[in-house]
Amino acid sequence: MAAPTRHGTHATSLLDGDLVEESDFGSIRRITADEFPILRGLSIKRIVINPGAMRTPHWHANCNELTYCVSGTSLVSVLDDHSSFSSFTVTAGEMFHIDSGALHHIENIGDEPAEFVLAFRSERPEDFGLGAAFGAMTDAVLGNTYDLPASDFAKIRRSTVDRKLAARVGDPVIPSNAGFNDPHKLDLEGLGAAVDAGFGSAHTARKQFWPALTDLSMYSLRIREDGMREPHWHPVTAEMGYVHSGSARMTIMNPDGTLDTWYLQRGDVYFVPRAYPHHIEVVDAPDLHFLIFFDQPTPGDIGYRASISAYSREVLAATFDTHIDDLPDFPFTNQDPLIVRRINPVDEHAVGEV
Repeated sequence: MAAPTRHGTHATSLLDGDLVEESDFGSIRRITADEFPILRGLSIKRIVINPGAMRTPHWHANCNELTYCVSGTSLVSVLDDHSSFSSFTVTAGEMFHIDSGALHHIENIGDEPAEFVLAFRSERPEDFGLGAAFGAMTDAVLGNTYDLPASDFAKIRRSTVDRKLAARVGDPVIPSNAGFNDPHKLDLEGLGAAVDAGFGSAHTARKQFWPALTDLSMYSLRIREDGMREPHWHPVTAEMGYVHSGSARMTIMNPDGTLDTWYLQRGDVYFVPRAYPHHIEVVDAPDLHFLIFFDQPTPGDIGYRASISAYSREVLAATFDTHIDDLPDFPFTNQDPLIVRRINPVDEHAVGEV
Protein backbone atom coordinates (compact mmCIF):
# COMPACT_ATOMS: atom_id res chain seq x y z
CA MET A 1 0.00 0.00 0.00
CA ALA A 2 1.37 3.42 -0.93
CA ALA A 3 2.21 5.96 1.75
CA PRO A 4 -0.68 8.26 2.72
CA THR A 5 -0.77 11.81 1.42
CA ARG A 6 -1.57 15.00 3.32
CA HIS A 7 -4.37 15.88 0.93
CA GLY A 8 -6.82 14.09 -1.30
CA THR A 9 -9.71 15.06 -3.51
CA HIS A 10 -11.57 16.41 -0.51
CA ALA A 11 -8.86 18.54 1.16
CA THR A 12 -6.48 21.42 0.56
CA SER A 13 -4.55 24.07 2.54
CA LEU A 14 -6.04 27.47 3.31
CA LEU A 15 -2.63 28.75 4.44
CA ASP A 16 -1.45 28.12 0.86
CA GLY A 17 -4.73 29.27 -0.69
CA ASP A 18 -5.32 32.01 -3.23
CA LEU A 19 -3.59 35.15 -1.95
CA VAL A 20 -6.13 37.95 -2.35
CA GLU A 21 -4.06 40.66 -0.68
CA GLU A 22 -0.94 40.94 1.47
CA SER A 23 0.70 44.07 2.85
CA ASP A 24 1.85 45.69 6.07
CA PHE A 25 -1.85 45.89 6.97
CA GLY A 26 -2.38 42.12 6.96
CA SER A 27 -3.31 39.35 4.57
CA ILE A 28 -6.32 37.66 2.97
CA ARG A 29 -6.32 34.12 1.58
CA ARG A 30 -9.30 32.21 0.24
CA ILE A 31 -10.38 28.85 -1.11
CA THR A 32 -13.21 28.88 -3.65
CA ALA A 33 -14.37 26.38 -6.25
CA ASP A 34 -11.80 27.86 -8.63
CA GLU A 35 -9.01 26.44 -6.46
CA PHE A 36 -10.95 23.54 -4.91
CA PRO A 37 -13.48 22.23 -7.47
CA ILE A 38 -15.32 19.89 -5.08
CA LEU A 39 -16.82 22.86 -3.17
CA ARG A 40 -20.57 23.29 -3.53
CA GLY A 41 -22.47 26.06 -1.77
CA LEU A 42 -19.60 26.88 0.60
CA SER A 43 -16.20 28.56 0.51
CA ILE A 44 -13.73 29.82 3.08
CA LYS A 45 -11.38 32.72 3.73
CA ARG A 46 -8.71 33.57 6.32
CA ILE A 47 -8.08 37.21 7.16
CA VAL A 48 -5.27 38.55 9.35
CA ILE A 49 -5.57 42.26 10.23
CA ASN A 50 -2.61 43.97 11.86
CA PRO A 51 -2.99 46.55 14.65
CA GLY A 52 -4.27 49.89 13.36
CA ALA A 53 -5.58 48.33 10.14
CA MET A 54 -8.98 47.25 8.88
CA ARG A 55 -10.88 45.19 6.36
CA THR A 56 -12.50 48.11 4.59
CA PRO A 57 -16.30 48.46 4.27
CA HIS A 58 -17.72 46.03 1.72
CA TRP A 59 -20.60 43.67 1.01
CA HIS A 60 -21.18 40.26 -0.54
CA ALA A 61 -23.56 40.14 -3.47
CA ASN A 62 -24.50 36.47 -3.52
CA CYS A 63 -24.09 34.93 -0.08
CA ASN A 64 -24.30 35.23 3.68
CA GLU A 65 -21.13 35.21 5.80
CA LEU A 66 -20.36 33.42 9.08
CA THR A 67 -17.11 34.42 10.79
CA TYR A 68 -15.14 33.01 13.74
CA CYS A 69 -12.61 35.18 15.55
CA VAL A 70 -9.44 33.19 16.18
CA SER A 71 -7.48 35.94 17.95
CA GLY A 72 -7.29 39.67 18.63
CA THR A 73 -9.84 42.36 19.45
CA SER A 74 -11.77 44.06 16.67
CA LEU A 75 -14.67 46.38 16.02
CA VAL A 76 -17.28 45.20 13.51
CA SER A 77 -19.86 47.51 11.98
CA VAL A 78 -22.90 46.39 9.97
CA LEU A 79 -25.35 48.49 7.97
CA ASP A 80 -28.33 46.33 7.02
CA ASP A 81 -31.23 47.31 4.81
CA HIS A 82 -33.93 49.59 6.24
CA SER A 83 -31.05 51.69 7.69
CA SER A 84 -30.46 49.29 10.57
CA PHE A 85 -26.94 49.83 11.97
CA SER A 86 -24.91 47.81 14.49
CA SER A 87 -21.40 48.22 15.88
CA PHE A 88 -19.85 45.69 18.27
CA THR A 89 -16.54 44.28 19.43
CA VAL A 90 -15.39 40.69 18.89
CA THR A 91 -12.61 38.74 20.55
CA ALA A 92 -11.22 35.21 20.34
CA GLY A 93 -13.95 32.55 20.39
CA GLU A 94 -16.72 34.92 19.31
CA MET A 95 -18.54 34.88 15.99
CA PHE A 96 -20.57 37.20 13.82
CA HIS A 97 -23.03 36.76 10.96
CA ILE A 98 -23.50 39.09 7.99
CA ASP A 99 -26.44 38.93 5.60
CA SER A 100 -25.83 39.04 1.88
CA GLY A 101 -25.68 42.64 0.69
CA ALA A 102 -25.11 44.15 4.15
CA LEU A 103 -22.31 46.72 4.33
CA HIS A 104 -19.73 45.82 6.98
CA HIS A 105 -16.15 46.34 8.08
CA ILE A 106 -13.68 44.75 10.56
CA GLU A 107 -11.24 47.05 12.36
CA ASN A 108 -8.41 45.87 14.59
CA ILE A 109 -8.62 47.97 17.76
CA GLY A 110 -6.12 45.90 19.77
CA ASP A 111 -2.35 45.64 20.08
CA GLU A 112 -2.00 42.21 18.44
CA PRO A 113 -2.90 40.87 14.99
CA ALA A 114 -6.54 39.84 14.64
CA GLU A 115 -7.23 36.58 12.82
CA PHE A 116 -10.56 35.45 11.38
CA VAL A 117 -11.86 32.38 9.57
CA LEU A 118 -14.85 33.21 7.36
CA ALA A 119 -17.31 30.84 5.70
CA PHE A 120 -19.53 31.94 2.80
CA ARG A 121 -22.74 30.35 1.54
CA SER A 122 -21.44 30.20 -2.02
CA GLU A 123 -18.58 28.36 -3.65
CA ARG A 124 -17.73 31.61 -5.49
CA PRO A 125 -18.55 34.68 -3.35
CA GLU A 126 -18.91 38.04 -5.06
CA ASP A 127 -17.72 41.17 -3.23
CA PHE A 128 -18.19 44.90 -3.68
CA GLY A 129 -16.12 47.45 -1.78
CA LEU A 130 -17.48 50.82 -0.71
CA GLY A 131 -14.36 52.55 -2.02
CA ALA A 132 -14.65 50.81 -5.38
CA ALA A 133 -18.36 51.61 -5.57
CA PHE A 134 -17.48 55.32 -5.21
CA GLY A 135 -15.03 54.89 -8.06
CA ALA A 136 -17.88 53.78 -10.31
CA MET A 137 -19.58 57.20 -10.09
CA THR A 138 -18.60 60.59 -11.47
CA ASP A 139 -17.91 63.70 -9.38
CA ALA A 140 -21.21 65.17 -10.53
CA VAL A 141 -23.21 62.09 -9.58
CA LEU A 142 -21.61 62.01 -6.14
CA GLY A 143 -22.15 65.72 -5.71
CA ASN A 144 -25.83 65.35 -6.51
CA THR A 145 -26.07 62.45 -4.07
CA TYR A 146 -24.75 64.48 -1.14
CA ASP A 147 -26.04 67.95 -2.12
CA LEU A 148 -22.45 69.12 -2.66
CA PRO A 149 -20.54 70.67 -5.55
CA ALA A 150 -18.87 68.15 -7.86
CA SER A 151 -15.54 69.84 -7.16
CA ASP A 152 -15.65 68.62 -3.55
CA PHE A 153 -14.95 65.09 -4.81
CA ALA A 154 -12.09 65.91 -7.16
CA LYS A 155 -9.37 65.20 -4.60
CA ILE A 156 -10.72 61.84 -3.42
CA ARG A 157 -8.66 59.00 -4.86
CA ARG A 158 -11.08 56.71 -6.62
CA SER A 159 -10.82 53.41 -8.44
CA THR A 160 -13.14 50.53 -9.21
CA VAL A 161 -10.48 48.20 -7.76
CA ASP A 162 -11.18 47.79 -4.04
CA ARG A 163 -8.59 48.39 -1.32
CA LYS A 164 -9.50 45.46 0.87
CA LEU A 165 -7.01 46.25 3.66
CA ALA A 166 -6.10 49.75 4.77
CA ALA A 167 -4.58 51.62 7.71
CA ARG A 168 -6.92 53.53 9.97
CA VAL A 169 -6.42 57.28 10.06
CA GLY A 170 -6.11 58.34 13.71
CA ASP A 171 -7.34 56.50 16.78
CA PRO A 172 -10.23 54.04 16.72
CA VAL A 173 -13.71 55.37 17.43
CA ILE A 174 -15.40 52.79 19.64
CA PRO A 175 -19.06 53.40 20.49
CA SER A 176 -19.86 53.22 24.19
CA ASN A 177 -22.30 50.35 23.59
CA ALA A 178 -19.95 48.27 21.40
CA GLY A 179 -19.44 45.71 24.16
CA PHE A 180 -23.12 44.82 24.43
CA ASN A 181 -24.70 41.74 22.90
CA ASP A 182 -25.89 42.13 19.33
CA PRO A 183 -28.08 39.92 17.10
CA HIS A 184 -25.20 39.64 14.63
CA LYS A 185 -22.84 38.31 17.32
CA LEU A 186 -22.48 35.07 19.30
CA ASP A 187 -19.99 34.20 22.05
CA LEU A 188 -19.66 30.63 20.82
CA GLU A 189 -16.95 29.44 23.18
CA GLY A 190 -18.76 31.12 26.08
CA LEU A 191 -21.83 28.96 25.54
CA GLY A 192 -22.19 25.63 27.25
CA ALA A 193 -20.94 22.80 25.06
CA ALA A 194 -23.68 20.88 23.24
CA VAL A 195 -21.51 17.79 23.62
CA ASP A 196 -19.08 17.60 26.54
CA ALA A 197 -17.37 14.23 26.95
CA GLY A 198 -14.12 13.66 28.80
CA PHE A 199 -12.42 12.97 25.47
CA GLY A 200 -13.91 15.81 23.41
CA SER A 201 -16.47 18.57 23.15
CA ALA A 202 -18.53 20.50 20.61
CA HIS A 203 -19.81 24.08 20.85
CA THR A 204 -22.52 24.67 18.27
CA ALA A 205 -23.72 27.78 16.47
CA ARG A 206 -27.14 26.75 15.15
CA LYS A 207 -30.41 28.49 14.45
CA GLN A 208 -31.91 27.20 17.73
CA PHE A 209 -29.42 29.34 19.64
CA TRP A 210 -28.78 32.11 17.10
CA PRO A 211 -31.83 33.26 15.10
CA ALA A 212 -29.65 35.26 12.68
CA LEU A 213 -28.60 32.01 10.99
CA THR A 214 -30.72 31.14 7.97
CA ASP A 215 -28.50 28.99 5.75
CA LEU A 216 -25.25 28.45 7.67
CA SER A 217 -24.14 26.94 10.98
CA MET A 218 -20.89 25.99 12.69
CA TYR A 219 -19.41 23.55 15.21
CA SER A 220 -16.30 24.26 17.24
CA LEU A 221 -15.13 20.66 17.66
CA ARG A 222 -12.37 19.56 20.01
CA ILE A 223 -11.20 15.95 20.24
CA ARG A 224 -8.48 14.56 22.49
CA GLU A 225 -6.14 11.80 21.42
CA ASP A 226 -8.30 9.28 23.31
CA GLY A 227 -11.41 10.35 21.38
CA MET A 228 -12.74 10.04 17.82
CA ARG A 229 -15.50 11.61 15.75
CA GLU A 230 -17.90 8.75 15.15
CA PRO A 231 -18.31 7.64 11.51
CA HIS A 232 -21.44 9.37 10.23
CA TRP A 233 -23.08 11.25 7.37
CA HIS A 234 -25.26 14.35 7.04
CA PRO A 235 -28.41 13.54 5.02
CA VAL A 236 -29.07 17.07 3.72
CA THR A 237 -25.98 19.00 4.81
CA ALA A 238 -22.57 19.57 3.23
CA GLU A 239 -19.64 20.04 5.62
CA MET A 240 -16.56 22.25 5.28
CA GLY A 241 -13.94 22.09 8.04
CA TYR A 242 -10.86 24.09 8.97
CA VAL A 243 -8.09 22.75 11.19
CA HIS A 244 -7.32 25.43 13.78
CA SER A 245 -4.88 23.23 15.71
CA GLY A 246 -3.71 19.64 15.92
CA SER A 247 -3.53 16.93 13.29
CA ALA A 248 -6.04 14.34 12.18
CA ARG A 249 -6.79 11.61 9.70
CA MET A 250 -10.03 11.57 7.74
CA THR A 251 -11.68 8.98 5.56
CA ILE A 252 -14.54 9.70 3.15
CA MET A 253 -16.42 7.16 1.08
CA ASN A 254 -17.49 8.12 -2.43
CA PRO A 255 -20.67 6.81 -4.11
CA ASP A 256 -18.65 4.51 -6.39
CA GLY A 257 -17.21 2.72 -3.35
CA THR A 258 -13.77 4.32 -3.55
CA LEU A 259 -12.26 5.79 -0.41
CA ASP A 260 -10.19 8.91 0.20
CA THR A 261 -8.04 8.92 3.34
CA TRP A 262 -5.58 11.68 4.14
CA TYR A 263 -3.85 13.57 6.94
CA LEU A 264 -4.84 17.07 7.99
CA GLN A 265 -2.82 19.64 9.91
CA ARG A 266 -3.19 23.27 10.98
CA GLY A 267 -4.54 25.49 8.21
CA ASP A 268 -6.01 22.67 6.12
CA VAL A 269 -9.56 22.74 4.74
CA TYR A 270 -11.71 19.76 3.83
CA PHE A 271 -15.11 19.40 2.17
CA VAL A 272 -17.63 16.58 2.51
CA PRO A 273 -20.62 16.56 0.12
CA ARG A 274 -24.07 15.82 1.45
CA ALA A 275 -24.65 12.25 2.70
CA TYR A 276 -21.04 11.05 2.16
CA PRO A 277 -19.96 8.87 5.13
CA HIS A 278 -16.81 10.08 6.89
CA HIS A 279 -14.95 10.12 10.21
CA ILE A 280 -12.15 12.02 11.99
CA GLU A 281 -9.48 10.73 14.36
CA VAL A 282 -6.56 12.43 16.09
CA VAL A 283 -3.03 11.46 15.05
CA ASP A 284 0.37 12.68 16.25
CA ALA A 285 -1.15 15.36 18.52
CA PRO A 286 -2.61 15.46 22.05
CA ASP A 287 -5.82 17.01 20.73
CA LEU A 288 -7.31 18.86 17.79
CA HIS A 289 -9.63 21.82 17.24
CA PHE A 290 -11.75 21.99 14.08
CA LEU A 291 -13.97 24.84 12.93
CA ILE A 292 -16.70 23.04 10.97
CA PHE A 293 -19.18 24.95 8.82
CA PHE A 294 -22.43 23.60 7.37
CA ASP A 295 -24.72 24.78 4.57
CA GLN A 296 -27.85 24.44 6.73
CA PRO A 297 -28.93 26.42 9.83
CA THR A 298 -29.63 23.21 11.78
CA PRO A 299 -27.28 20.43 10.66
CA GLY A 300 -28.20 16.86 11.43
CA ASP A 301 -26.38 13.59 11.03
CA ILE A 302 -26.84 9.83 11.14
CA GLY A 303 -24.10 7.90 12.90
CA TYR A 304 -22.92 4.35 12.64
CA ARG A 305 -23.94 3.53 16.23
CA ALA A 306 -27.61 4.42 15.85
CA SER A 307 -27.65 2.88 12.35
CA ILE A 308 -26.82 -0.55 13.74
CA SER A 309 -29.39 -0.20 16.53
CA ALA A 310 -32.13 0.43 13.96
CA TYR A 311 -32.05 -3.18 12.68
CA SER A 312 -32.42 -6.68 14.02
CA ARG A 313 -29.45 -8.99 14.20
CA GLU A 314 -31.09 -11.10 11.52
CA VAL A 315 -31.11 -8.15 9.13
CA LEU A 316 -27.54 -7.24 10.05
CA ALA A 317 -26.31 -10.80 9.47
CA ALA A 318 -27.76 -10.74 5.96
CA THR A 319 -26.42 -7.23 5.34
CA PHE A 320 -22.86 -8.16 6.27
CA ASP A 321 -23.04 -11.71 4.84
CA THR A 322 -21.98 -12.98 8.24
CA HIS A 323 -23.28 -15.75 10.50
CA ILE A 324 -25.50 -14.20 13.15
CA ASP A 325 -23.39 -15.70 15.94
CA ASP A 326 -20.29 -13.98 14.57
CA LEU A 327 -21.75 -10.48 14.82
CA PRO A 328 -20.25 -8.24 17.54
CA ASP A 329 -22.33 -7.49 20.60
CA PHE A 330 -23.38 -4.05 19.39
CA PRO A 331 -24.54 -1.67 22.14
CA PHE A 332 -28.04 -0.28 21.69
CA THR A 333 -27.84 3.42 20.80
CA ASN A 334 -30.95 5.52 20.18
CA GLN A 335 -29.01 8.79 19.89
CA ASP A 336 -25.57 9.07 18.35
CA PRO A 337 -22.90 10.41 20.74
CA LEU A 338 -21.02 12.45 18.05
CA ILE A 339 -17.68 11.84 19.85
CA VAL A 340 -16.71 8.35 21.00
CA ARG A 341 -13.85 7.07 23.14
CA ARG A 342 -10.96 5.51 21.25
CA ILE A 343 -10.11 2.31 23.09
CA ASN A 344 -8.04 0.85 20.23
CA PRO A 345 -4.73 2.17 18.88
CA VAL A 346 -4.73 4.11 15.64
CA ASP A 347 -4.41 1.78 12.66
CA GLU A 348 -0.96 2.08 11.10
CA HIS A 349 -2.63 2.32 7.69
CA ALA A 350 -6.29 3.00 7.06
CA VAL A 351 -8.28 1.42 4.26
CA GLY A 352 -8.24 3.71 1.27
CA GLU A 353 -5.00 5.56 2.02
CA VAL A 354 -3.15 6.59 -1.10
